Amino acid sequence: MKQLLTFLKPYRKEAVTAPLFKLLEACMDLIVPLVVAEIINIGITRPDRGYIIRCFILLIALAVLGMAFSFTSQYLSARASVGFATDLRQALFDHIQTLSFAELDRLGTDTLITRMTSDVGQIQNGLNLSLRLLLRSPFIVFGAMVMAFTIDVRCALIFAAAIPVLSAVVFAIMLKSIPLFARVQQTLDRLLGKTRENLTGVRVIRAFRKEETEIREFDECSMSLTKMNESVGRLSALMNPATYLLINTATIVLIRVGAVRISSGSLLQGDLVALYNYMAQIIVELVKLASLIITINRSLACAGRVSDMMSVSPSINFGKPAVQTAPPRGEVPVSPDSAVSFRSVSFSYAGSGEDAVQGITFDVKKGQTVGVIGGTGCGKSTIMNLIPRFYDATEGRVLVNGRDVRDYPEHALTEIIGVVPQKAVLFEGTIRSNLRWGNEAASDEDLWEALRTAQAEEMVRGREGMLDARVEQGGRNLSGGQRQRLTIARALVKKPEILIMDDSASALDFATDLRLRRAVRDLGGGMTVFIVSQRTSSVRAADLILVLDDGLVAGQGTHDSLLRDCPVYREIFYSQFPEERPGKEACS
Repeated sequence: MKQLLTFLKPYRKEAVTAPLFKLLEACMDLIVPLVVAEIINIGITRPDRGYIIRCFILLIALAVLGMAFSFTSQYLSARASVGFATDLRQALFDHIQTLSFAELDRLGTDTLITRMTSDVGQIQNGLNLSLRLLLRSPFIVFGAMVMAFTIDVRCALIFAAAIPVLSAVVFAIMLKSIPLFARVQQTLDRLLGKTRENLTGVRVIRAFRKEETEIREFDECSMSLTKMNESVGRLSALMNPATYLLINTATIVLIRVGAVRISSGSLLQGDLVALYNYMAQIIVELVKLASLIITINRSLACAGRVSDMMSVSPSINFGKPAVQTAPPRGEVPVSPDSAVSFRSVSFSYAGSGEDAVQGITFDVKKGQTVGVIGGTGCGKSTIMNLIPRFYDATEGRVLVNGRDVRDYPEHALTEIIGVVPQKAVLFEGTIRSNLRWGNEAASDEDLWEALRTAQAEEMVRGREGMLDARVEQGGRNLSGGQRQRLTIARALVKKPEILIMDDSASALDFATDLRLRRAVRDLGGGMTVFIVSQRTSSVRAADLILVLDDGLVAGQGTHDSLLRDCPVYREIFYSQFPEERPGKEACS
């Protein structure tokens, strides 16, 4: 929690002066009942019209000064709270960008979004109100009691007895409600996760006619959040009636005692009015304080959640350029012309309980084209994610250009590796802005060359604006094949040493896929290419084919050698090309 306060340091002046101006406003409010008492005791009793007018002018002056102090305080507190929230949100976003895929998988997108939006917003609101009211309300309450003692000690004892009881009630409700607000935000996380899942999967939901089921499940999540808020609301609702009951009881006692003392001549009428006004100020401020405490409780719960998120350390630490990890004794040495090498690599996802891939060992030379094939869930994408170090291997070593990926400095790997992910993701903007993610300094000629290789040139030239054609969020104004070709072009613009195409041609027809593979092979420049695919036709011409089966390497070699020696590859190939099955096997 303390680490969040560091974001308030740039706004220390505002954070200090805002409450001070509120205290000045409170002083103006505390003087008003004394002036009113003087009007009654002197101006009306004598009567003295001039004195009344002078006191009235003084009241106006106090109101103007109070308003000026209030406006200044609100401006400063808003400046501090908004600036604090902006810096915190930016720092939280920056911190999330440092987390590895392992942490992002564990935390979940819905939780991250809630932290950056709802939670930070609640913290901003709580800080704003705290700077304006956290000191002012107690100052008014205790200031009113002190002023009451200056008027009449016996009546002031009523204030002294009421305030501790009120404080006890307020703090008891506060301590009870803090854990409940944390549970409300957790329930909101689940609701947001359900909402996000429904919106992103709306096509699947409609395809399987599951609208009613999803509506029912959403209603259950929403009702759970509603009941949680109602539970917190019922507890918080006790604050106002409890404080009103106690204060009004104290007011009744005050009026009765004050009336007796006026009758005995120990107290003036104006003084009793002043005491009543102080009691009324206490009522107003305690109501404000009760509302403020509810807001602060919610803000503290949100601050704890954000602080927990900021405390999450990335599991991937980047090495220094000068240090290299020595290979374990007995490990097969890496060839100087090796681009990517795996040495007994195993990996398991957090909470999975078993390895996704196990004992993976292979060598890929520079300039080779490598095909990776296997059944669904066999670990193809997992292996590809280990090369650019999106995840760290649980066991074994992954080497790029003969160097352990854990010894590369930050961003050094991604500078030489181009990745075309399994899911084509484009960002709102233009085709040009999306392609330049690969290389911000790329010229139009470079962009067209990449589009030509990715078999997307004709598609782009046919759109209005061509490179400046609009791309909507997620590329929803493009077909699946168009999105895939643009993501391939984006990676090619980078001109990487190693290109990973993770099942990135699944939406392309066979002819386009063939032209794409030929164009990539003809690029030259010694680029090492990994092609992950379910189609044997896509990897058939590769220099090396890795066949995966249930997280293990079932075979590696060329198409002909695997067709001869690897039953898993042979089964996959003949299932897709039954006409090429030898006649003897076809008869059986």
